[in-house]
Amino acid sequence: MKFARYGARGAEKPALVEDDGTLRDLSAHVVDIAGDVLTRLDALKGIDPKTLPKVEGNPRLGPCVGRTGKFICIGLNYADHAAESGLEVPPEPVIFAKYTSAICGPNDPILIPRGSEKTDWEVELGFVIGKKAKYVSEAEAMHHVAGFCLINDVSERAYQIERQGQWSKGKSSDNFGPTGPWLVTPDEVGDFDNLHMWLDVNGKRMQDGSSATMVYRVPFLLSYLSQFFTLEPGDIISTGTPPGVGLGMTPPTYLKAGDVVTLGIEKLGEQRQVCENDA
Repeated sequence: MKFARYGARGAEKPALVEDDGTLRDLSAHVVDIAGDVLTRLDALKGIDPKTLPKVEGNPRLGPCVGRTGKFICIGLNYADHAAESGLEVPPEPVIFAKYTSAICGPNDPILIPRGSEKTDWEVELGFVIGKKAKYVSEAEAMHHVAGFCLINDVSERAYQIERQGQWSKGKSSDNFGPTGPWLVTPDEVGDFDNLHMWLDVNGKRMQDGSSATMVYRVPFLLSYLSQFFTLEPGDIISTGTPPGVGLGMTPPTYLKAGDVVTLGIEKLGEQRQVCENDA
């Protein structure tokens, strides 16, 4: 199944997504794609989409999951991306926070922070926790995944690398976390270890990779994280990016106002963002 959230920011409604992309309103069955609803998505499988009201027009799509408590990112999780960054693959996953105020809809604008000259892009495979996870084994990990989604881990490289401290301040500016358009259940995604990923800037292909080249895979990551803190329904884990980011280019290339970023992952849909200078 594929789920989405549509409507004004902060007032999104839940929707079921048909194979042709048609949205069907789920409000009569669930309040939101969030919280304990994520623990019982299987119960919605019996709903005939044709019995749900069709969402007319072209509404704004919100992030595909609501009320996220933690937005956790994994750094340097593709060997070829680590190489273009001039770094080695770490012996354990690199973990950093992307604060939840960065979360936005898949087609909301990228807001370039005041004074930024190094705002960058990163197409990433995300997964959403559907069942509380604490000290979970790798073998049991997938029982705790509600679904998968597309994420653009927008990054300000000067804030991330050249300023003192941890990476989070370079990862968490407003609208630095476009998420969605869909939350897709694992049974519909199938082989999540072999999904094509791509990202274009102004129509030019920048990233063209696959989740097959991830170093640390989804079950391992969920199990690993759950050894340190409890994962709750709605938490998002973004698993890293393949090569082709602006930082790794010669010379490095970054986003500016007016640039258009489009990206997608096989089976998980596409995003489109226009870059704007933040007010």
